[in-house]
Amino acid sequence: MTEHHASIPQAPAVVRLFGPVGSLLLRLGVPMGPDRLVTIRGRKSGLPRTVALAVTELGSRRFVIGTYGDVQWTRNLRAAGEAVIGVGRHAEHVRAVELDPEQAATILRELAGYIDRLPWILRGVTLFMLRFGDAREVVDAPTSAARTRPVFELQRLP
Repeated sequence: MTEHHASIPQAPAVVRLFGPVGSLLLRLGVPMGPDRLVTIRGRKSGLPRTVALAVTELGSRRFVIGTYGDVQWTRNLRAAGEAVIGVGRHAEHVRAVELDPEQAATILRELAGYIDRLPWILRGVTLFMLRFGDAREVVDAPTSAARTRPVFELQRLP
């Protein structure tokens, strides 16, 4: 399903600066709202790659969103089709299913309500981070964003 995603090489610099700090805190088991460590097999190297991502729970379903476009982790997840998510010592193996743009738009529309329900500090941080790299489109124009930002549903593996 790569035909509908624009190629964006990486997240904005400010987002990449916070990544290592968030990853360290998550490794230590510090709760960081919806953020989780997500380990994905590299599509070229085959080596495990770990990144801190927001795992959005909508009802009983979980999603990760390529907020800044089709970046390295989204390409790896698409190729691997599975990942390990966790915080601290807790880890869970999941299947990743990429949604088509219509399904993704529905999820992105629900995301706005999800953000509104976050505690004020997490809501503020989320909205601040969405200011970079035109990511605000994810909540302001979900139908348009769904054409360039991959959305994956994470399904528990037995």
